[in-house]
Amino acid sequence: MTTYMDALNRQIDRLFDEALGDCGTSGDHWVPPCNVREDDNAFHVEVAIPGWEPNQVTLQVKDKMLTVSGERSGERTGHYHMREIPDGSFSRVFALPASIDHEKARAVHVNGLLHISFPKREEAKARRILI
Repeated sequence: MTTYMDALNRQIDRLFDEALGDCGTSGDHWVPPCNVREDDNAFHVEVAIPGWEPNQVTLQVKDKMLTVSGERSGERTGHYHMREIPDGSFSRVFALPASIDHEKARAVHVNGLLHISFPKREEAKARRILI
């Protein structure tokens, strides 16, 4: 169960992401699209970073916040008529619920999608009570 502040923080993050999302891939800083979801057992963050290698991406958890950032430089030779494949740097920050165990986090990078999962602590999981 998330607290009111967790939900408010997510709404504020989404508001800023949507407002700044129009910056797209222009310049040296861009915002990769993300999905954040929760199920009965874990909290999940998915970041779309096609073409990025795992060694170009950094994950950090501090004060119930997950920061996903990356930096790379692309070879810019010739004259571009269109340039939509981003390089440069990115950074996304996500508020983590108090119910997760960040020490047991796992990250997998497959087909351009970075999936980070944080299992919920046992006491935070829903459990059925028999009568």
